[in-house]
This record gives sequence, structure tokens and C-alpha cells, in this order.
Amino acid sequence: MFDGNSFVMDAGGTIVTRSAAFEEALDIVTLSRDERGRLMPQAKPGTQSIAAEHSDEESVYGALVLGVRDYVNKHRFPGAILGLSGGVDSALTLAIAIDALGAHRVQVVMMPSRYTSQMSRDDAEAQARRLGVTYSVISIEGVFNATLEAVAEQFKGLKPDTTEENMQARIRGLLLMALSNKTGKMLLTTGNKSEMAVGYATLYGDMNGGFAPIKDCAKTLVYRLSRYRNELARQRGEYGGEVIPVRVLEREPTAELRDNQKDTDSLPEYEVLDAVLEAFIEEDLSVDEIVARGFDRSVVGRVLDMVKRNEYKRRQAPPGVRVSRRAFGRDWRYPITNGYRR
Repeated sequence: MFDGNSFVMDAGGTIVTRSAAFEEALDIVTLSRDERGRLMPQAKPGTQSIAAEHSDEESVYGALVLGVRDYVNKHRFPGAILGLSGGVDSALTLAIAIDALGAHRVQVVMMPSRYTSQMSRDDAEAQARRLGVTYSVISIEGVFNATLEAVAEQFKGLKPDTTEENMQARIRGLLLMALSNKTGKMLLTTGNKSEMAVGYATLYGDMNGGFAPIKDCAKTLVYRLSRYRNELARQRGEYGGEVIPVRVLEREPTAELRDNQKDTDSLPEYEVLDAVLEAFIEEDLSVDEIVARGFDRSVVGRVLDMVKRNEYKRRQAPPGVRVSRRAFGRDWRYPITNGYRR
């Protein structure tokens, strides 16, 4: 991404002009000499003088919107499609897609199973209706039952585990890719950086798609961006001041792939997880250095082990917008497999 904000300053270090961020513009600066022969820049009257600087949330959100718009439009896709689960990641991705492309070019699908709560169903529909996108519901229950029946003989005597959870994610991925192929719309992947870092995602399931807008956004940043977009809606007087349902922001994160499932069943609290991940991935700190910041050594070791084990998944993830100091991809060099153990 090129963020814009091009600027010109004079010999004294004073900014004379600064262009807007994440917008195309042609701002003209003229140069003249003062009585001492020094070149003095001056913005042409009628052009942008000094654009306001953005907050972190405003800047990141602007980058994500521009990234989606450019990727979809430059590849000449008619629009975008995504699965809307009732969770915060897909809710934010939907908001970004609408701001990038317009509601008329965005299609969302809710794909409930036996584990999908009524709250998730209600919140997904409420957001889709409020934002005016094409919305549909496709239950995966029939396909899930058929899949379980197909492998029943091979699974005989084996207890249910993440295998059955991954089946559901892959069924949803199959349906979304089918809709993408049939309509020609780009499938947007809704996973965040925290999940991708520790492998809390399913290959050929929720990782399916052509572009992943929030893949470089930690879960805690996802919440900050969501609240920012709601505040922006209130300031603009749009969507009743609520782009992302407040209940989505307040509920405990869950993948809803088994009864009473919570993200914290498998992961530390996101405030802890994201802080450890940032220290390791973006700051190159060692286990000892991270522990010195007050984190439990067993938690740090467990998180870093998950990061190392799941490189193979990240290599197969769709591209996305880089908004951090180190994104997975070209910025990140780690072997897919090795025999080292800490």
C-alpha cells in the first residue's frame, strides 16, 4: 500500500503542504527564491495545503478500505462476497467492503449449523439489513450430516475432536467458493493476524478466499477498528450510528464449532496473546525478554510454539493489506519445519 500523505517542507523544516492519506490527488507546489537565493516552496492556491494527520485507527482503516477497493477493481471483479458469522471479524470485514465498493457490490452469506447461536443469526442479519447488502442464509447442517455419514465407518470408535470442527469450516469454505465462482465476485477472507499467527484457522475452510483485508490486524486492533467505525457512523449520522452491532463487540469471541465453545478454550486472552505476538513477531524479542515484561513463561512458550508450528498454514493464506511493522509474507522469514525445540 502507498499511504499518500506526501509532503513538502521548507529549509527551516516547516511543512508547507501535505497531501491527504489514501486518496488520489494532484497537489502542486511552486518554488521561488527569496532575497538570499534560497528555494522557497509554496502551495498553489486552490490546492490542498496541509491535510490533517490521522489517528492510528483512522489510518489503518483507510488503508484497509483502499486495499480492498484497489484489489477488487484492478482485477475487475464485479464485487465481493464473504461469510457473515455474527462475530466481530466478519462484521468488520463487511464494513470495510461496503466502504470500499458500495453496498450494491457486496454479498454476504450466513451459514448456520447446529452450534450457531440465535444471537449470531440475529446479529448477522441485523447488520446485513442495516447496511443494505445482499443477504442470504444457507444452512450447512445437511452437508455436515452427509459428510459425517460418509466417514462414519472410518471414524468408528474414535471420539469427536477438531476433525468435526474443521469439517464445518471446510463446508462453509466450499459453499463460499462455489458462490464466488458462479457470481464472479471476489471471496474476502475474514481471519485476523492473531488467528493466523497461532494457526487458529482451517486450511481450505475459513482461510479460503482471494484477499484477506484484516490478515495483518491483531484481534485487539479489530475491536479498536470496529469501535472507530461505529463512532464515525455516529458522527456522520449514518446507519443509525451502528455499523457493527454493539452486542458483537461485547460478546465473548467464539468459533461456534462445538457446544459452548470459546476462543479462550484454546488461546490465552487476546490482550495477552496479542502482546506476546507483537513482542515476538514485530520486535524480535526472545522468550526471556518477553517474560521480563511480566508474562508467564509457560504461556509465552506455548504461544511461540504455536507460531512456529503453523508456518505452513500462513504460506497458503491469501494476500492482504500490510499495516504493521512486520506482516506475514515478505516481511517474515521462518522455516516451515525444523527439528529445533526450545
